[in-house]
Amino acid sequence: MLNLNKIKIAIVGIGNCASSLIQGIHYYDGKNPEDAIGLMHWEIGGYKPSDIDVVAAFDVDARKVGKTIDEAIFAKPNCTTVFQKDIPKYDVKVSMGHVLDGVAEHMSKYDDEFTFVVSDEEPVDVVEVLKESGAEILVNYLPVGSEEAARYYAQCALDAGVAYVNCMPVFIVSDDEWDAKFREKGIPIVGDDIKAQIGATITHRTLASLFMDRGVKLDKTYQINTGGNTDFLNMLNRDRLDSKKESKTEAVQSVLKERMDDRDIHIGPSDYVPWQNDNKLCFLRMEGRTFGDVPMNIELRLSVEDSPNSAGCVIDAVRCCKIGLERGIGGQLTSISSYTMKHPPIQYTDDEAYDNVEKFISGDLER
Repeated sequence: MLNLNKIKIAIVGIGNCASSLIQGIHYYDGKNPEDAIGLMHWEIGGYKPSDIDVVAAFDVDARKVGKTIDEAIFAKPNCTTVFQKDIPKYDVKVSMGHVLDGVAEHMSKYDDEFTFVVSDEEPVDVVEVLKESGAEILVNYLPVGSEEAARYYAQCALDAGVAYVNCMPVFIVSDDEWDAKFREKGIPIVGDDIKAQIGATITHRTLASLFMDRGVKLDKTYQINTGGNTDFLNMLNRDRLDSKKESKTEAVQSVLKERMDDRDIHIGPSDYVPWQNDNKLCFLRMEGRTFGDVPMNIELRLSVEDSPNSAGCVIDAVRCCKIGLERGIGGQLTSISSYTMKHPPIQYTDDEAYDNVEKFISGDLER
């Protein structure tokens, strides 16, 4: 199917994840399905990755505000892999967003190369920018713990009449009150908290399902993650982690027949290691009992470039959200949310989530 339209998106938070997404949009331009490595879907509803157009952007860092998007995605403190250097010049400049609780206090104690440098520009009228840009979807890439800011931008999306893809762990899409607001306006929403293509959460879920399917009793497990990007630096403030820990833990608990006791499951960020940059290390251990009540355990070390890994899911979430817009669906898109998010409105097994997405894309499933 040939589609001559573009998917017009706005992004809040021009960090590593936004950099990877925008690089990917241009990386896949001109490719064909046979050599397009790294995509879960080449085409969704007639839209290829290169059919996504960033028409507005918001950030609070002085090194990004006022810069064109092609400049801002490579500005510090961004440190993700550059896999697409050739980015065309954008007309769109990054607008000054609203700080609210988006910057943790402890971030100011670190060198500017690694942390946020808040601009002294006045914040823009976000709703007005969204309307003037023609954006159809707002993608939220705010830092973990930005509870107030995430809800502020969700309300801006609602007021501007644009869809909302929530990639961070503030429970908006999975909240019934927010769902009702977007349903009433006929605007689709996808969330909450983006998974990676092959990351710690999907790997942990898969292994937990394997234990269950093979009759192994999972007694204890932990997942410890380290990284060197601003996300991990931000998460040194443990007070900002409640929703993140809940999101990651529930993603694993949801695939088990019986919930594990809280003391027997530990999942969450562990530490900030600056030299890792955007590389994320996951240390995973699972202890269980097999036939005859005989103990066994698995230990796994996973190393991934964090932001491209998430962009591989966001690029599908955005395109499915566009389908929702075209079909006039308001509120939660449960199929793509369960497939790409850690804390969706409804938790399905990964096989069920995959099947539901295929049915949604073909039109055999409403949402």
